[in-house]
Amino acid sequence: MTDTSAQAKYYHVGTMKVEVHPSSQAAGAAAARAAGKALIELAQAHDSVGVIFATGASQFETLNELTRIPQLPWGQVRGFHMDEYVGIAADHPASFRRYLRERLSGKVSMKEFFEIDGSATDPEKTSRDYASKLRSASPQLCFLGIGENGHLAFNDPPVADFTDPLDAKIVQLDAVCRQQQMAEGWFDSVDQVPERAITLTIPALFRVPMLIVSVPGKRKARIVRRAFEEPISTRCPATILRTHPNTTIYLDSESAKELDGVLLSR
Repeated sequence: MTDTSAQAKYYHVGTMKVEVHPSSQAAGAAAARAAGKALIELAQAHDSVGVIFATGASQFETLNELTRIPQLPWGQVRGFHMDEYVGIAADHPASFRRYLRERLSGKVSMKEFFEIDGSATDPEKTSRDYASKLRSASPQLCFLGIGENGHLAFNDPPVADFTDPLDAKIVQLDAVCRQQQMAEGWFDSVDQVPERAITLTIPALFRVPMLIVSVPGKRKARIVRRAFEEPISTRCPATILRTHPNTTIYLDSESAKELDGVLLSR
């Protein structure tokens, strides 16, 4: 990994730490270094370490760099992912199970990796069972992105609930979210994007002590500014990140380009 940390700029927004790096690769490398350090420390204190992994274009560089770090304690990691489309086969190009097999679980040997079976005949039962496994693992580290509508996992504005009683649930995906999935190249048209998904809820994510949030690219500049500036509400679910006690946001120069006057040096 190339160490570009000397070129980074460091800020804070609310309780969040914010790092702005010159490129998506540099931001991903920084996120991976922080995660690797945390994994080593957690593995020294626990026999097993629960980790939630995000997917999508925002995680390309982070996962690529993370899986290249030597001698991480993968054998102690119990891995989870945070969402999956309902009714999608595991081998579909847009399946998050396939994404993580190709970019994570097929590259490193984890103790366990629990997939959300989006093609199961009873998605409600799948959600309940997955929530139970997640609670038993008590995750200590979570990777996140921020959607173009401000979603965390698939908690889009119409369905996001900061006090959700569930840990996993079935949601309807809104139009902006479905458009983003098509625009990133996962589907050929919006009509092909599934309308429903199983997602971890915001309270389930916020119980995790450490959040590493990768948000690169010019398409995310507007929502990053909204997440940092707007009142905390489900109109932009990512605003709630400003209240988590240990969150670091990794931006590149493009995703940070609308933040002049918003960031305070730390």
